[in-house]
Amino acid sequence: MSFSRDDQPSSPLKAETLLVTSGRDTKAQKGFVNPPVVHGSTVLYPTADDLHAHRGEFQYGRRGTPTTRALQDAMMALEGPQCAGVGIAPSGAAAISTTLLAVLKAGDHLLVCDNVYRPSRNFANGILARYGVETTYFDPLMGAGIAALFKPNTRAVLVEAPGSQSFEMPDIPAIAAVAHARGALMIDDNTWATPLYHRSLELGADISIQAATKYIGGHSDIMFGTISANAKAWPLITEAIQLLGVCAGPDDVFLAIRGLRTLAVRLAQHYRSGLDMARWLAARPEVIRVLHPAIESDPGHAIWKRDFTGASGLFSVVLKPAPQKADDALLDTVKLFGMGYSWGGFESLVIPFDCAPYRTATRWAPGGPTLRLHIGLEDVEDLKADLERGFAALKAASG
Repeated sequence: MSFSRDDQPSSPLKAETLLVTSGRDTKAQKGFVNPPVVHGSTVLYPTADDLHAHRGEFQYGRRGTPTTRALQDAMMALEGPQCAGVGIAPSGAAAISTTLLAVLKAGDHLLVCDNVYRPSRNFANGILARYGVETTYFDPLMGAGIAALFKPNTRAVLVEAPGSQSFEMPDIPAIAAVAHARGALMIDDNTWATPLYHRSLELGADISIQAATKYIGGHSDIMFGTISANAKAWPLITEAIQLLGVCAGPDDVFLAIRGLRTLAVRLAQHYRSGLDMARWLAARPEVIRVLHPAIESDPGHAIWKRDFTGASGLFSVVLKPAPQKADDALLDTVKLFGMGYSWGGFESLVIPFDCAPYRTATRWAPGGPTLRLHIGLEDVEDLKADLERGFAALKAASG
């Protein structure tokens, strides 16, 4: 499903206001604040002439409905004036795979940041390789040095800013400048900060991807993805969406709209609580270091401060070496931190991870076991107390 800038005027309103007001037409909605949830496939045409010309605001449910239009309108407003159109997908992974299929063809070369979301890597190594696309992985900290990796057939660069496990921060403007000078497109997985805190299209990215399952949904109850593109990339994206038959169910679309309305207040709380927890953990004797670009000591802090206006509640910690049973004791003891994948919902989460088996351009050796934490909307003092109990269990199990 796609929607373009041609359908939407520019606005001087701030992002927080746009999140609340965009995509709302109370007159068309018979006075209701929220758009209707349209469950539909067939759209009827009033005349044969209209049918022959495919004339009308909507032609078929897969191509868009009033519900999807409301979400896309709001997302375009959030992404900013560089956004020429927004496509929606049934998951973040589907948004990534659709984007890569849109911009690549057999014989092309793709550059991918070594800290990228693992399903993105699996898609490149699996489906893309099967169809004759070569992928080269690069150090997230290369910046303009990525120029040395370009080939005559390099068509796109995919980054994640920051990486959602190891949190290295790529320099998007520097990488984009190199890519554009060589005729390649720049793709950014912007799920961590969302366009509220990081307008990557304004920094040189041609395509901004959101796993809207996370912060846009915000309640751990939908699977959803969005693909926002500038004028150069948008025709490729909208063509791929139509040809691949990519669409999302109307109930998930509606829940994404509902989540988007409160994104500003929720993300502000995730930002505050996440930073508080990160600084508290950095001072803990069990922790070697915290991986969070908003922390002043983080190697990516200067880029974060330059390019971002905020942070989310997701970061990682490197623990001092301990037996596996001790790390597991911590995980089994905490109660407020659930053990589960994904993030961006109201609840706090923790998972252990190890990037070493699948890194190819860089070596992952942090010096100890690593945990990824998502700080939810609980009181931070309660979260600290929960981790205190976990650290006590870790210590006891360490012998």
